Amino acid sequence: MPSTRPTPFVLIDLDIVRANIAAMQARATRAGVRLRPHTKTHKSVAMARWQIDAGAAGICCAKLGEAEVMAAAGIPDILLPYPVHPSNADRVTALLDRTRLSIIVDDLEVAREWSGAMSRRGRTLDVLVKVDVGFHRCGIDPHATDAAGMVAAVAGLPGLSFLGLLSHAGHAYHAGSEADLRAVALTEAGILSDLAGAVEARGVDVREISVGSTPSSRFIEAQTEATPARPRVPTEMRPGNYVFHDRTQIGLGAATLDTCAMWIEATVVSRPAPDRVILDCGSKTLAIDGARGFTPLPGHGLVVHLEGTPDPTLVVERLSEEHATVRATAPTRLRTGDRVRVLPNHSCVVTNLMDELVTVESSQETGRLKVDARGKIN
Repeated sequence: MPSTRPTPFVLIDLDIVRANIAAMQARATRAGVRLRPHTKTHKSVAMARWQIDAGAAGICCAKLGEAEVMAAAGIPDILLPYPVHPSNADRVTALLDRTRLSIIVDDLEVAREWSGAMSRRGRTLDVLVKVDVGFHRCGIDPHATDAAGMVAAVAGLPGLSFLGLLSHAGHAYHAGSEADLRAVALTEAGILSDLAGAVEARGVDVREISVGSTPSSRFIEAQTEATPARPRVPTEMRPGNYVFHDRTQIGLGAATLDTCAMWIEATVVSRPAPDRVILDCGSKTLAIDGARGFTPLPGHGLVVHLEGTPDPTLVVERLSEEHATVRATAPTRLRTGDRVRVLPNHSCVVTNLMDELVTVESSQETGRLKVDARGKIN
């Protein structure tokens, strides 16, 4: 029975969400690593609890605001894999009273500032050093002459407890093939193993090696296969998008249509030309991200008819704030007032645009799920 709820709205299939949570937890368990999901995808206290109840060791948050929401709800172990500046020392100290908190550093001077801030407060903060494994965003250069020395220096600072190394192979999202993606994952593990060995040679214990991204997560067992050349292996994985998946994950071979849990239901509001369909889900609903994959994926989402049939002849070629302009490359039966569903290119950004998500179980609407950390961008 089609929904009569005003469109556009975001619906979440909880049967698929629970299956995705279970599948990723099983993957981590097989590989012998801790699973620490990134909650920026769902920003939901309830889903974070589902992940922990399924076996996750803790969660990641993108920003302090997200961590504050999760800590207030009683989530006991939170990692911020983001370069938090020491000007936030008071907020971090308050979080330490509520949860086990760890952060990353990739700059020795910043680490020294954190050391001073924590020492003055009589506190100890868990830290990992972030390593650039090829994405070239944040992280120390592992090939720099004294990379191991920098890590050892961080480990020796008072007020800080050094846990280990962390990376994010974000360039996995730009892989051109399954083989390329696997190479990214194995290179990530190799770089971290080499650096961990060099750090341990300086007498510093590297307790944790944390890796993460949904596309590369399917290679975690290969990443954790110790070899003489790579004796130190990841101890933790941090995928996030897997809980919903999206069109990009399909494009990268990490998902299928059947494992995608997030959909935008939209209405045709205008048919101004035979080859043009206007939907009511613009950039304030779908966001503007393009899709990435092994082959080109044009448009701002995949249009699917309500009975579940994807329609590649309908290309969401342009978004304005409240309109999605869809080009019909073949005759279409859609008329004004008809409804369709759109699979977003990137589910994480869609979540942050919503106050709540409509939940579905066994194809029936069951309620609403609050996006607790919506808008927590600092």
